Amino acid sequence: MSDRRVIPLRPAVPQGAAASGLSAPPPLALYVHFPWCVRKCPYCDFNSHAVQHEGIPETAYLDALVADLESALPAVWGRRVGSVFIGGGTPSLLSEAGLDRLLADIRARLPLDPMAEITLEANPGTVEAARFASYRASGINRLSLGIQSFDDRFLHALGRIHSGADARRAVELALTHFERVNLDLMYALPGQHATDLAADLATAIDFGPEHLSCYHLTLEPNTAFHSDPPPLPDPDTAADMQEQVEATLADAGYVHYETSAFSRPGGACRHNLNYWTFGDYLGIGAGAHGKLSDHEKVVRQMRHKHPGAYLAARHDDSFIQTQHTVGTEDLPFEFMMNALRLIDGVPTDLFQARTGLPLAVVEARLIEARRQGLLETDDGRIRPSAKGQRFLNDLLQHFL
Repeated sequence: MSDRRVIPLRPAVPQGAAASGLSAPPPLALYVHFPWCVRKCPYCDFNSHAVQHEGIPETAYLDALVADLESALPAVWGRRVGSVFIGGGTPSLLSEAGLDRLLADIRARLPLDPMAEITLEANPGTVEAARFASYRASGINRLSLGIQSFDDRFLHALGRIHSGADARRAVELALTHFERVNLDLMYALPGQHATDLAADLATAIDFGPEHLSCYHLTLEPNTAFHSDPPPLPDPDTAADMQEQVEATLADAGYVHYETSAFSRPGGACRHNLNYWTFGDYLGIGAGAHGKLSDHEKVVRQMRHKHPGAYLAARHDDSFIQTQHTVGTEDLPFEFMMNALRLIDGVPTDLFQARTGLPLAVVEARLIEARRQGLLETDDGRIRPSAKGQRFLNDLLQHFL
């Protein structure tokens, strides 16, 4: 069963769910989206576009990002930013000077926490890897490498442009320049067996990164794999692989703190923790999503998705394509959809702090989920049980 998709049922209106308002806005993060890749991977459903022969319009895109950020400042004025995540796409295709300019422009307009976590996603191509020293000098202090596998067979099956040797070189170089490194791995790949997965995990562990993200390959709609599926391991084998990942990384000293995330103690991704605890985030760039709260409401935004439309929006600062206030009836599900991905869950009082609603509006649902063995509500926390972690969609449906 995939943990990345939730069955889209119509939400029920909580009884007595009158919003009391937020006592204070939650922590704030910044997400910056870079929409270009060398080539679109057949499993990818993110907003990414293959680079055309004319290349990336880097200067124009950086100009648009600055204009987008400036137009959004009134909505976040005076709020300190605790983390920045530059994702994509392949943001490591940015030139050294381009990334340096981007971070300088952000610092000039937003009050960054002095200890802010600033993450860049990168792919293990040799051109990008050669830029790691410059990225670190610009202020990037956490690097997330899209390894997926160290085995050429599976990289080829996934349509990746790098080799296993490229991946190893990139990890070695990343660890030379960054203390905080995440490696993305995928499992349940076409033709993959438990011994293949064990080899990938062993290689990753031997490098000793602070953080590992391990994702089950899923066939997402509107992808090449969805329309022409490759032969994948059967569901039972895939479930065994998930258990293999968890057991292997636990034995190696990694803490399983979120559905797909494992870290050394103290090494959790702060930016993603803000998402999972229903914090706020301003999203700029083509197709970027954002969630912003004030004392009255929670608003979700999405920027224009196509790079051309996003660049054109600079003429009148019309970067936001859609915006809506999250209804009171939707807030419990939205909160739980994030919080219950955390293995240790969240404090019970965080529900009201982030939604403005009393916990009583979901009390009956909490009781029923606990009765079914999907949820634990002890020690002042709400957390998924071991069963709830395995059947997260079933757990979340209680809050729809």
